[in-house]
Amino acid sequence: MMEIKGNMMSVREDVRVLDATLRDGGLVNDFYFTDDFVYDLYKANLAAGVDYMEFGYRADKKQFDVNKFGKWKFAEDEDIRAIVGDNDTDMKISIMADVGRCDYKHSIRDRADSPVDLIRVATYINTMPEAIAMIEDAAAKGYETTCNIMAISKCQERDIQTALEMLAKSSVKGVYVVDSYGSLYPIQIREITDMYLNAMAEREKLVGIHAHNNQQCAFANTIEALSIGASMVDGTVMGMGRGAGNSSLEGLLGFLKNPKYEIAPVLSFIEKHMLKLIEDGAVWGYNIPYLLTGLTDQHPRTAIAATKNHDTKYLDFYHMLLDDSQILEQIANAIVSILAA
Repeated sequence: MMEIKGNMMSVREDVRVLDATLRDGGLVNDFYFTDDFVYDLYKANLAAGVDYMEFGYRADKKQFDVNKFGKWKFAEDEDIRAIVGDNDTDMKISIMADVGRCDYKHSIRDRADSPVDLIRVATYINTMPEAIAMIEDAAAKGYETTCNIMAISKCQERDIQTALEMLAKSSVKGVYVVDSYGSLYPIQIREITDMYLNAMAEREKLVGIHAHNNQQCAFANTIEALSIGASMVDGTVMGMGRGAGNSSLEGLLGFLKNPKYEIAPVLSFIEKHMLKLIEDGAVWGYNIPYLLTGLTDQHPRTAIAATKNHDTKYLDFYHMLLDDSQILEQIANAIVSILAA
């Protein structure tokens, strides 16, 4: 029986909240946030008691055209410092480094020369060795490190266990349960989080949760992971994030009973900036295509395209996803048969 950690009236002093609005939300508008938006978000997070603010990706400029993205796709130290100065505050600064999409050996300098505190390495299960190399590189440079294992709903449990064993032996501070496709339900999140906690317990590493809202479960999944011991939680303002978006930062701050957290500064930020963002055409959040990709455990790229095209032929879309699922299952079964031969 899994032990419940805390209750609705208690304070979990070990919980740390990370705002990923610029990073996951940047996938909505290609990271074109104004400096005023970013500075005011920084100030709002400080006032709200947020523990970490993620400033975007440290993407490789040799792979991504700088003319097609805003600067938070690349989240360079100089751009971050222009917002935070020396960041003489209790809130720490984070960036995400994607395996295969970040020239980390050259673009991530020593911690002593950077305003960044935390490097979050994002990886798929099949690129774990490089993820470990990135973690060790960042740790050697003086950073806190965490790892997001993406698309775990598509992974075999034994492969996840192997990845967790690798991470437990590494310098990583914590590992996030990531529901990339928004396909998981609270009972599944509970079981997966328990697996992560058990794998990390001996080395006293932390477990976090990063949820997507395809089936409107992002907030429920987040508090479910918290209930059994996850201590790092991601949120974005108004749930702004790729496709169906994420668990909302304001929802998390309202839920947590620690008096250090304050929802009011985030509400003020929403009034000033987020409503204008939506008015200017930024689109994210739950809709039927995202629900359907979540139900069929598929990447939301097809739903993103359908949403952009205002395609409301939902039944045809659902049948297409079912056909794709059957094809993928046949391919997977064929691979298993070949490996077993």
